[in-house]
Amino acid sequence: MDSAIGRCRSLLFFLLCSSLHFILGGSKDGSKSEGDGHNSSSIIVIVLVVVVLLCLLSFLLLKLWRKKKREEQYARLLKLFEEDDELELELGLRD
Repeated sequence: MDSAIGRCRSLLFFLLCSSLHFILGGSKDGSKSEGDGHNSSSIIVIVLVVVVLLCLLSFLLLKLWRKKKREEQYARLLKLFEEDDELELELGLRD
């Protein structure tokens, strides 16, 4: 799961760098037309929305993964105590 988190962070970093490139004016020749500013601002908004959605998605997936791990550990703990009770009954230590 750590590699998935690392990949998600790398993707988020890439998207952040790309959006900063658009914000700071990424045209190579330095000239902008009137329609170019509107187009780049909509791209910035789209990229920022995607970054926010990816952050929320990764946060929710992390919460679900932690909940699943916690439930597995609790089930293992219950199973351990069940086996302990059965062992006591088999040995005749408890009636």
